[in-house]
Amino acid sequence: MAEPVVRIPDAKVALSTASVYPESTATAFEIAARLGYDGVEVMVWTDPVSQDIEALRRLSDYHHIPILAVHAPCLLITQRVWSTDPWIKLQRARSAAERLGASTVVVHPPFRWQRQYSRDFVTGIWQMANETDVRFAVENMYPWRYRDREMLAYAPDWDVTKDDYRHFTIDLSHTATARTDALQMIDRMSDRLGHVHLADGSGSIKDEHLVPGRGTQPCAELLERLALSGYDGHVVIEVNTRRAMSSAEREADLAEALAFTRLHLASAVRVPRT
Repeated sequence: MAEPVVRIPDAKVALSTASVYPESTATAFEIAARLGYDGVEVMVWTDPVSQDIEALRRLSDYHHIPILAVHAPCLLITQRVWSTDPWIKLQRARSAAERLGASTVVVHPPFRWQRQYSRDFVTGIWQMANETDVRFAVENMYPWRYRDREMLAYAPDWDVTKDDYRHFTIDLSHTATARTDALQMIDRMSDRLGHVHLADGSGSIKDEHLVPGRGTQPCAELLERLALSGYDGHVVIEVNTRRAMSSAEREADLAEALAFTRLHLASAVRVPRT
């Protein structure tokens, strides 16, 4: 008879600094260390500390918490962070990752109105990926919706599996907003799935980033698949805690998300008895 054993993959569980907003990047390091996360993903945005390599290094050293990934400034509110040129932003993100010891740069596909950038994006990402050991993991997005209208805001496509990239990031809040099947998407990504943003969603037109287990996405099933597949990327908790009534409530949400993730990464499998 085979005996059930628990197999836990090497994947590290990190906290996105975006998960503590409106608190600061520095607070994210403190919370990640206190709760026992394996590291952080730095969302580069308008917080000056998130843009400052030396400040980030000092936070990492002080809290003994590694920086595992850097999220390039791709949001509407970060259009002027690290230059208005999107390629310079990516070059700076790569340099930051290399200097901080992070293995991954997360990048969104271009906005459709960034015409030259979107035309060159697939080949440009390949070129940048060939110049470094850092993974450029392109993240799935979603159509923008208003009432019964839909706008395709990203190019070449919000569904990044329609294009040829070396590595992908899957975000389960984005699959909820896109109303697409997350498990089918990771099947299409296959061994090019290099990074996971773990959150939940209900299928609303809003990008909700709920704590895993509070929406309709197959968060548990996805984690269990990762455990069985030998996934070697990172799992990053990227949730929205803006409605938390206190710092204690925010921290409780982040502790719940970490516990959920660790539980479902511990996959029970059967192996032959020796």
